[in-house]
Amino acid sequence: MTIILQESLRGLFYAPYYAALALGAYEKEGVEVRFAAAPGFGNAPGGLFDGSTDAAWGGPMRVNQLYEERADCDVVCFGEAVTRDPFLLVGREKRPGFTIADLAKARIATVSEVPTPWLCLQHDLRLAGIDPASLDRVADRSMADNMAALRAGALDVVQLFEPLAEELIAEGCGHLWYAAASRGPCSYTTFYARRRVLAAKRAEFRLLVRGLYRTQKWLDAQPAQALAETVQRYFPAMPQARLTAALGRYKALGIWGRNPILPRDGYERLKDGLVSGGFAKGAAYEVAVDNSLAEEAVRDDPASLG
Repeated sequence: MTIILQESLRGLFYAPYYAALALGAYEKEGVEVRFAAAPGFGNAPGGLFDGSTDAAWGGPMRVNQLYEERADCDVVCFGEAVTRDPFLLVGREKRPGFTIADLAKARIATVSEVPTPWLCLQHDLRLAGIDPASLDRVADRSMADNMAALRAGALDVVQLFEPLAEELIAEGCGHLWYAAASRGPCSYTTFYARRRVLAAKRAEFRLLVRGLYRTQKWLDAQPAQALAETVQRYFPAMPQARLTAALGRYKALGIWGRNPILPRDGYERLKDGLVSGGFAKGAAYEVAVDNSLAEEAVRDDPASLG
C-alpha cells in the first residue's frame, strides 16, 4: 500500500504535513508514503497527470487553475491542513490601529512567487472599497528583494510568509501590521489528487487522511517548541529560536485546521479572491472538493499520535 506524495514548495505553513511525515503518522496507519520534494513553483500538479505522483499538497488555487486550463481535469481537494491565509503584512514603522484602507497611502510590495497571497489581499481591498489597481505596488520582485527594500526605506510595507516576517520583526526592522488569517476561514492548503486515482486507491488514501487527522490532534496539543523540534529536519538552516517563534505565531493565529474537513466558507472565500482578481472563473465546491474521506476520519476519531 503505497502513495507517492508531492509537496508544492518548501513552506513553513505546511508544518502539519511535515509533522505527519516526521512522526511516522502514515506508517502507523499502515500505508507507505513516498515523499517527493518540491519540483518548483507551480509544478506539483504535473505529476498527477503524467502518473509520477498519486497526490500533492497545495492550494485549492491550483485546483481551480487546473480546471481553467485542462479539459481533462478531475482533480479534487480531500484533506485540508491550512485553513486560514498564512501571509502577513510587515511595515517599516509601527502602525497601531491598522486597517486595510491604510494601504491606499503606502508603498507596498506583494508576493510574486505565487499568486494566492495577492489574490486574497486584493479581494480584502475591494471589500474595503479600494481599487487594488490604485495602490503604489511592487508586484514583480522576490520576497527577499522586498525585505531588503523595506530595510533600506524604499518601501513602507511588504507581504511575507513565516519565517521571513519573524526575521524582520526580530531584527527590529519590521512591525506586524496585518495577519491575513484575521479575515477568517480561507482554505489555503489541502491534499489533492485526480478523482480516478482517489477511487482506485481509496483504501490507501483513507489511511493517509487518518494519519493527517491524528497529526492535527497532536499539533493542537503541542507547544510551538515541540512542533519546531519535529519539523526542524525540513528546515535545517533555520535557527530553532526563529523557527519556534514563527510557528508560535502561526499557531496563535489559528491557521491550521483541527481536522481535515475543508469547509465550504473557507473554499468560497478563497474562490472569491480568484474570481475578483481575474485568475479563474472558479470551480464549484462540489466539483473541486471531496470531504468523504475527511468526514470518515472524523467519525472514526482515531487517537492522537503519542
